[in-house]
Amino acid sequence: MSASMRAAVIDEFGPPEVLVVRGMGRPAVAAGDVLVRVIAAGVQLTDAAIRSGWTPPGAQIEFPQVLGNEFAGIVEEVGADVDGFEVGDEVAGFNTLGCYAEYVAVPESHVVAKPPGVPWEVAGTLSASGQTAHTAFEDLKIAAGDVVLVCGAAGGVGTIFTQLAVRAGATVIGTASASNHDYVRSLGATAVSYGAGQADRIRAESRHLDVVFDAAGHENLRAVVDLANNLDRVATIVDMALAAELGCRIVRSRRTSARLAGLMGRVDTGELVVHVRRTYPLGEVADAHREVETGHGRGKVVLRIGEAR
Repeated sequence: MSASMRAAVIDEFGPPEVLVVRGMGRPAVAAGDVLVRVIAAGVQLTDAAIRSGWTPPGAQIEFPQVLGNEFAGIVEEVGADVDGFEVGDEVAGFNTLGCYAEYVAVPESHVVAKPPGVPWEVAGTLSASGQTAHTAFEDLKIAAGDVVLVCGAAGGVGTIFTQLAVRAGATVIGTASASNHDYVRSLGATAVSYGAGQADRIRAESRHLDVVFDAAGHENLRAVVDLANNLDRVATIVDMALAAELGCRIVRSRRTSARLAGLMGRVDTGELVVHVRRTYPLGEVADAHREVETGHGRGKVVLRIGEAR
């Protein structure tokens, strides 16, 4: 078995052009690790932020650095202490770095089984946005009867959060561009155009909001915070400085295999839908970053790295 692989790496921080695909050695497999041959890997704004110079808490960037924080693939090798997975198992998982590659080694606790009915691209893009959305759903204590505003309802996180809130019995209002209104309605929410005057448009749908969840940034919280009943149920995953200024919550994803497995099961039954808007080959990773950095479009962007064979 060859010890090499192809991966998308950065040798310096910068724009999408600093991403290059090259051959390199496969990652070492520790006793508690699972080595996965990657079929699909999600592309996140978080990855773009790292590429541009941000270092996630607890992480260490070492050039050449492989990016990517979620994946789906097939177990190629297991460490000596792994007892929950075997070679050949179809899995999905997460890691802070290293997933834009033909192989990734992660702790067993970062991996869950992929149901046969969940497509590779969907499984490979569920962890980051799905777990962030579910963490926010948990922190904001969404319950039946709540009136919930989702800023950026058509995006990756917004799509999952909107569905979770609707399934919980909440009334959901989602902001989106006009081209995404039908999509937001298909998720079970009322669609409202974002931008100038959005507070009035939201107020026309509901005079009060129990929950505001901002997955879009662009100072959306400033425009709508006065409609909220309780600042403790107003949160962002994007506009951290503004949230601190306004006294709102900041949500940071708490990723666990249990959370991912629960979401994967709901996708498998059709209770949750993940929309993949575009798939890129690994060699076009820079274009994938350009697309996610536009801040527009619905659902998820994914790299197709391997084949199931």
